[in-house]
Amino acid sequence: MRERLKVNIQSEIGRLEGVILHPPGPEVENMTPDTAQRALYSDILNLSIAQKEYEQLYGVLKRYTQVFEIRELLTRVLEKPHARERLLGKICISEGLPHYFDQLVQMETQELARRLITGIAARKKSLTEFMSDDYYALAPLYNFYFTRDASVSLGNNVVICRMANKVREREALIMEAIFKDSGCFESGIINLNEIHSSQSNICMEGGDLLVAREDIILIGNGVRTSTKAIDELTASLCKRGEPGKKHIIVQELPHSPESFIHLDMVFTLLDRDKCMIFEPVIMNNRYRTVLITIENGKVERICSVKNLPDILARLGMELETIICGGTEDVWNQEREQWHSGANFFALAPGKVLSYARNVHTLEELSKHGFQQLSAKEVASGSKNIEDYARCVVTIEGSELPRGGGGARCMTMPVRRSAVEWK
Repeated sequence: MRERLKVNIQSEIGRLEGVILHPPGPEVENMTPDTAQRALYSDILNLSIAQKEYEQLYGVLKRYTQVFEIRELLTRVLEKPHARERLLGKICISEGLPHYFDQLVQMETQELARRLITGIAARKKSLTEFMSDDYYALAPLYNFYFTRDASVSLGNNVVICRMANKVREREALIMEAIFKDSGCFESGIINLNEIHSSQSNICMEGGDLLVAREDIILIGNGVRTSTKAIDELTASLCKRGEPGKKHIIVQELPHSPESFIHLDMVFTLLDRDKCMIFEPVIMNNRYRTVLITIENGKVERICSVKNLPDILARLGMELETIICGGTEDVWNQEREQWHSGANFFALAPGKVLSYARNVHTLEELSKHGFQQLSAKEVASGSKNIEDYARCVVTIEGSELPRGGGGARCMTMPVRRSAVEWK
């Protein structure tokens, strides 16, 4: 058995030492055109192609760091009778299925772990069930390969997120159980689902939380993360009473189109001194940027600021902005942002993962000293990212981006090494 890993995320770019993944499986295809919209998809993915693309991401991360898989972690939870009953009880209450508890609790552990993700068909043993058009009692977790959303590491804590859509609520329940009961991690837990549970206007997802530096947290405020949830997280951080100053920078996001659902779709960190931005949102004063300063466990100040790069510079993080889609054509910016062109995931300072399809973004990166490597080269060992001062490792992406996310969305880091800031 692996030693418990102590969760520690103090930046977006520190060398990666542990990450949680969930390779897409049958749940991705267990939908019809009628249910796709409810599943938060605009189309049905070709699973075999999506899996081949995901294997490239997985191969790079497996070579580079310690990888934990959700299904294996969930199996560990379900092997413990009390943990199994606690999780299944929460799921059955959440999804209005108390009469399924006995069936679920008696299932073989591996099969239960699989079916909690891929879905469980309705029994059709009552008139209500028979007349329902729903095939599933427990719907498949279509979006779970975006492991970033249901939980996010924040320092030595894990925030269990409160999902904006009911169809994703089980993801958060599973992640809570993993951090409490799998025995693989040591961390504090901030569970937003335990706060004012009757209020529907509290929601927060991990794609909206970025740890810029030990003392700076960035949070997107849009369709998936509400101001009420940000207030609750701020209050939770204040209760911990950590000495010194902390800064929460809130970036307002457009509510449409759907490609703007999270902050990491328009802003990600690449290196100690570089970031990727979707310029029409980040540099547009239509969308407010607000600084919340916490000192010694109290909110000392809330004020409007110019924009994200400007306030980060004022706080000592001078970042060169690299433009998603390049600087020459707004259409290229819009097209590539739509396919997660601003959504980068750092393996280490200056060494990042992205999709190969966003060619104008990659050209812009090359102008700033990033060597382009393919995921296949890195996963096979024919290219070593340590040989490059800066590099971008590219994943083929025809199907995965159609799910609505990029490399950062598909990864939930649990530990990074400290960054030596210049």
